Amino acid sequence: MCGIVGYVGHQDAVPILLDGLSKLEYRGYDSAGVAVQRGEKIEIRRSVGKLVNLQKSLAQKQIAGTCGIGHTRWATHGKPSEQNAHPHRSESCVLVHNGIIENYVELKQRLLKDGYKFQSETDTEVVAHLIDKHLQKAGLHLADAVRAAAKEIRGSYAITVISEREPGMLVAARSGCPLVIGRSTDASFVGSDVMAMLAHTRDVTFLEEGDVAEVTASNVTYTDLDGHPVTRKNSMVTWDASAAEKSGYPHFMLKEIHEQPQTILDTIRGRYSYESGEADLPDIGLTPKQFAEVGRIWIVACGTSWHAGLVGKYLLEEMVRTPVQVDIASEFRYRSPIIDQGTLVFVISQSGETADTLAALREAKRKGAKVFGICNVVGSTIARETDAGVFLHAGPEIGVASTKAFTSQLTVLSLLTLLLARMRSMSAAKGGEIVQAMQALPRNIETILGQREQVRKIAESFHHCSNFLYLGRGYNFPVALEGALKLKEISYIHAEGYPAAEMKHGPIALIDDNMPVVFIATQDSTYDKIMSNIEEVRARKGRVIAIATEGDDEIRKVSDHVIYVPRTIEMLTPLLTIIPLQLLAYYIAIMRGCDVDQPRNLAKSVTVE
Repeated sequence: MCGIVGYVGHQDAVPILLDGLSKLEYRGYDSAGVAVQRGEKIEIRRSVGKLVNLQKSLAQKQIAGTCGIGHTRWATHGKPSEQNAHPHRSESCVLVHNGIIENYVELKQRLLKDGYKFQSETDTEVVAHLIDKHLQKAGLHLADAVRAAAKEIRGSYAITVISEREPGMLVAARSGCPLVIGRSTDASFVGSDVMAMLAHTRDVTFLEEGDVAEVTASNVTYTDLDGHPVTRKNSMVTWDASAAEKSGYPHFMLKEIHEQPQTILDTIRGRYSYESGEADLPDIGLTPKQFAEVGRIWIVACGTSWHAGLVGKYLLEEMVRTPVQVDIASEFRYRSPIIDQGTLVFVISQSGETADTLAALREAKRKGAKVFGICNVVGSTIARETDAGVFLHAGPEIGVASTKAFTSQLTVLSLLTLLLARMRSMSAAKGGEIVQAMQALPRNIETILGQREQVRKIAESFHHCSNFLYLGRGYNFPVALEGALKLKEISYIHAEGYPAAEMKHGPIALIDDNMPVVFIATQDSTYDKIMSNIEEVRARKGRVIAIATEGDDEIRKVSDHVIYVPRTIEMLTPLLTIIPLQLLAYYIAIMRGCDVDQPRNLAKSVTVE
């Protein structure tokens, strides 16, 4: 996802814009640029590649001013190039944009007939010219022109605009993509998220759908698209800014892998009672009487969050005995799912801004379902639009490949299962057993992290491979999917996750002495079956890496490498078995020279279709 920063105040804008862009690098990008206003003159500087290229360009030929905007672009329309990089200029205004303008071809044809000339292949330049066209009308101010242009746009956008006609003014608007306004005593900030401004302020306001903000150094006013004033609530960011720093780790991903004992502790803290064997999730606000009327549960998510949802299906169906459907959000929204008032829908998103998940949320609400959110970012769109929900409390996740958010999602789903199961038929004693096992998770993960050197050595043996197969059963089938996804995301090695028994229905044809096969083979209800699957791989000379339960000596006899995890109750095994797979993907990617924090072609939050 692209990144936006904006600043208006009394300091030199360039260092503030560059610092803000650096805080947004984790989102993924292929080019960057800034536009700075000095009096009525606006200068633009853009470059392809990493932010350091833009910094070098600005060092060679400086620009200065106290008002400006900046952008990191992830290509959608038009290849990565300086020409296609943001900001984009029209005659009287300059803007940056996140999102996709669906009717840009139609708008472009109209603007070409009006005499506008295009310098890029992007849909964004259309918006710049459209705003300029409205600015040419007598008596219109920049905010008026932005509102008029926004009414002609179909699609998603977060834009920030400056104009030579109104020095010292930023106009920001959003529909479908997040945008945040920040205020300090003598300056104002705009950003795609709070990371862009956290060094300067913790006083932020999240724009809502259709909002337009007029931003000066001393004031911010908010209106809807018709120009009617609206009131927006200020929020204070409470988490520590140091959470976004690497704290001595070489990469954010490795830091976030090692943070998981603490993030899981933060996720469960204050949310359970050992004495009653119950989960305490007051923000859910679901009573036993209300839950008695629920006939089915849906879980809707994308990517890693979808894998967490698959684990949630196993948890809820086994413990709560309620049918659960898990759907990929992009599929859910484009068919006609059978949803009614007896359906609970849980949407899962780390960022709380995933476009397809947000659209699925709205579709479920339109059909009358009660919709709950599971997300990490307070103030995000999903957090605001769901009926209720649970925050992860995982802190900011900077690495594009999700690690700590995934385990926090699994932890919340386990707590949710405990809550609903106790409403149905689970005994207090069984609930207490689950709580006790959850309390041991941080310590158990510390034990696994202590084996990172062993995992690194395994990575040395396999980092040259071109293909991997990940196999699991039951609760650990989704872990196989997630382990394969982590390897694909950051090492660019082709990897597939499968239910272990499905190997015989096709993937077994791929197995030879060049194919590493990762088995999640803990001593649970499917252990004997998965041991048989391992034997089938060995018979075809496959190289076996097993994730196994501490004390299991038998598995050493049939595996080339074994990574042990502590024993826990079966429903919590995914929280442990995923940790060595995260480490394995990380070390393999490092050995292949890959950028693990910002993998190619990927964005942290997918806020467009």
